[in-house]
Parts: sequence; C-alpha cells; structure tokens
Amino acid sequence: MSVFNLFKDRSATGTSAILAVVLGASVLLYYWVAPAKKVEDFVGPPRSGYVLTNFDLDSYNEEGKPAFKLIAPHLERREGDESLYINAPNFVLPPTKDTTAPPWTGHSQYGWVNKDGTMLKLQGLVHMDRVAFATSPPASIDTSEVTAWPKENRLETAEAARIVQGSSTMNGIGMRANLDTKHLELLDAVHTTYQPRKR
Repeated sequence: MSVFNLFKDRSATGTSAILAVVLGASVLLYYWVAPAKKVEDFVGPPRSGYVLTNFDLDSYNEEGKPAFKLIAPHLERREGDESLYINAPNFVLPPTKDTTAPPWTGHSQYGWVNKDGTMLKLQGLVHMDRVAFATSPPASIDTSEVTAWPKENRLETAEAARIVQGSSTMNGIGMRANLDTKHLELLDAVHTTYQPRKR
C-alpha cells in the first residue's frame, strides 16, 4: 500500500498509519530544530561537613609531638577534600627539634589546612613573633600568603617580607624559612639595616 493510498483509505488502520507517520515526522523535526539542552554548570559553593565556632585545634606529628595549634572564631570542614577553612586564626608553631626553644606565634586573616595536616596556608596579612631565648634576640616576621609545612617546621612565601631580629631589619621579596635551624632566607630585592651597637 502506497502513502497516497493511505490518505485515500478512511479505515481505522489507514488513519492509525497516517497518525503514526505524522507523529514520527514531528518527533524527528523537533529533535532536529530544538535548541540544545542547557547544561547546569552552577553547582553552588562546596558544602560544609561541619562548622565550628570559637575552637582550639591541636595537630601532632608522627612522633606524637605538637606540630601546630590554631585558635579561631570560625572553621568549616569541606566535604570532598576534607580540608579546613578558617577565619582569623591565631597560630602556634612549636619547634620540632630543640624543644627548649620558644614557639613562633602569630595570626593571619584566613587559614587553610589540608586533609592530613601536613600543609597549612596562612592567607592575607601574616604576622609572626618569637620571644628572646638563650643568645637569640626576639624576632618577628610580617608578610602575607604563607605556605607552611608545620610537621617539618618550614614555611615560604613569594610575597614581600619584613624580618626584624634584635636590632637588625631585613626587607625583601620572597622568603623561605626553616624554623628549627633558624634559617631565614629572603630571595629578591633584599635590603638590610643594622643598628649600631651601644658602647
């Protein structure tokens, strides 16, 4: 039976066949001219696994010795990567080798800690202090955007840094430090000022 004969045939079978052909053609036409389906690319901010307010966090190294301490008004643990996002942390970085040395203490605008606590990011403006001990004068560091490996007592930044130790002041761009060996290194544009000793 030809398509032309289907249009002439007024039986139920002919009418059903015509409707099936028209429906199939309209479905094909729809998929051919319809716009592509919009992809929902907005997934929103990461969800928090939990939120803490006014908390103290103590992290320890593999030997069970303190690696770092954080005190802050707000912490969020993110689902997925299990990292910690912290507002306005005060921190303590104790020595890992010479336990008689005082810790470095300080604060930053924001903080981030990875899942296993091996990396600490101190974000925004960062200030650090260490009190005088033995023959070492007091010291302070002012910089920003610090990445620290507290279980190794190392830190670095690519930003401007100012180090004051006793009567000397050092300014530069980029800094690397090993707080256990008391090794501080400024990487570029270094300017140092030494105050004369009193006689």
